[in-house]
Amino acid sequence: MSRKKEYKIRYEGDVMRLTTRRKKGILALVFSRFLLVFLLLWLQIVLFIGVLEWLSDYRPFLTFLTAAITIASAIYLFSCDMDASGKLTWLFFIAIFPIPVSIFLIYTRVGLGHRRIRRRLSEIVLQTEHALPRNAETEAKLAQEGPEMADMVRWLNRSGCFPVCTGAQTEYYASGAEMFEAILKELQSAEKSIFLETFIIDEGYMWGRILEILMAKAAAGVDVRVLYDGTCEVALLPMDYNERLEAFGIHAKSFAPIRPILSSKYNNRDHRKILVVDGKVAFNGGINMADEYIGRVERFGVWKDAGVSVRGEAAESFLLMFLQMWNFDAEEPDWTPLAGLSAGTTGTDIVGMVEEPKSAENAGMAADDGYAIPYCDCPVDDYKVGETVYRDILNRAGSYVHVMTPYLILDAETENAIKFAAQRGVDVKLILPGIPDKKLPYALAKSHYRTLLDSGVKIYEFSPGFVHAKVFTSDDTKAVVGTINLDYRSLQHHYECATYLYRCKAVADAESDVQATLAQCREVTYETLKNEKLYYRVMGKLMRFVAPLL
Repeated sequence: MSRKKEYKIRYEGDVMRLTTRRKKGILALVFSRFLLVFLLLWLQIVLFIGVLEWLSDYRPFLTFLTAAITIASAIYLFSCDMDASGKLTWLFFIAIFPIPVSIFLIYTRVGLGHRRIRRRLSEIVLQTEHALPRNAETEAKLAQEGPEMADMVRWLNRSGCFPVCTGAQTEYYASGAEMFEAILKELQSAEKSIFLETFIIDEGYMWGRILEILMAKAAAGVDVRVLYDGTCEVALLPMDYNERLEAFGIHAKSFAPIRPILSSKYNNRDHRKILVVDGKVAFNGGINMADEYIGRVERFGVWKDAGVSVRGEAAESFLLMFLQMWNFDAEEPDWTPLAGLSAGTTGTDIVGMVEEPKSAENAGMAADDGYAIPYCDCPVDDYKVGETVYRDILNRAGSYVHVMTPYLILDAETENAIKFAAQRGVDVKLILPGIPDKKLPYALAKSHYRTLLDSGVKIYEFSPGFVHAKVFTSDDTKAVVGTINLDYRSLQHHYECATYLYRCKAVADAESDVQATLAQCREVTYETLKNEKLYYRVMGKLMRFVAPLL
């Protein structure tokens, strides 16, 4: 009979930890799980290179094979649904390294690593497509007040269950510290459930404060679940961190943990940030569970982030999103937390649920606060939800579109949408970091500056530090706050989520935050571009070749 491992809580000053502080140096690297995974992955790459070397002994055959694979790859690229920028990148590298790059193209496009994920997530979406009702009365009212928003709601519900909600009592947070205080307050009042999904967990003051509450609530019988991306187990957490949380009554999972097997699924990370308390209030935004997000430690100067909270039906939408991801790898999915929500489900029978509209009065909601549409984006389905929502805002804007984003790595279609909006007279402003977290993406962003300026787009860099907020505002009526950056990874490769706000109180608050942030920015002009560092000018142009692969 195996003995259950015991874990202890450690305190370092006011920081609570379930792990010891990681040692640094050569020995720590030698005995780390990261090195083992790296070596095994590299071994597979070496074996692949060895096969290519072996083929080089058969030169006539190899020449024929190279020509055939190159032609086949080119034909495939021209006929597939990949965006034009991605096709050019692949063709560039196939021209230089025909066989290895073509094989890698086939490997990534066939999707051996995520075919099972695609099938499983499709099953879950089908099981839950009627889990929350679409209120016909609300949609009819929206069609009168904003026909273009009603169109977007109809399109969103083709890809999942994303009902438009009223009475959401939206609250916008202009910093991670502000949102952190609101989160602590809601966690303390939790009575039934706390569901947390995040990209990063890094032990420190922020996570320690939250973890103390989660442990206390779990001990009191609250259903506490934590889902975080599997890259944390390589970079920040031990591989048994799930077990450590389970030892204190917290149900925990890591999404797609890194294994020593080459797979395309590692390219699709869970970048979402969702916190749902009692199914009544939900938080969403750019804030991860790490101290830099609340300004407790300084990384890249001042850290500028943003988030939003919603209540009532809108919170239930985030609850459904969390459960869909939580049940992804479950043999017997647990839908119990959906019991008693708008659709009147039992939590055991999801398919064929009765759709009954729920009034704001019955839900205990406050007076109407506009419309909120929580939504998510899945990289293995046929919809580019995040990208489409952003483009739709740009294409329909009449007065302005203001954007805060940490990265600007654009495909041709998104760049054209931004330029077209500015060219037809829309005030398009982009706020980007003044101090980068990564130099190569920063150089890539700068490579777009001149053509955007030529189209009338105004670009600003946040002088005090790093912008991590992902915010769109438009025409004093629309705002999107969530996890979706303006780069390939967010728009095409990651699991993401956001809150679309229409005529809500939070829309004005988000735009006020944009204006306050602009006051701390330096404007990018043709003159500043002339004085740009040579490194950024050269690397930006070079990295455009590989941008779609980043």
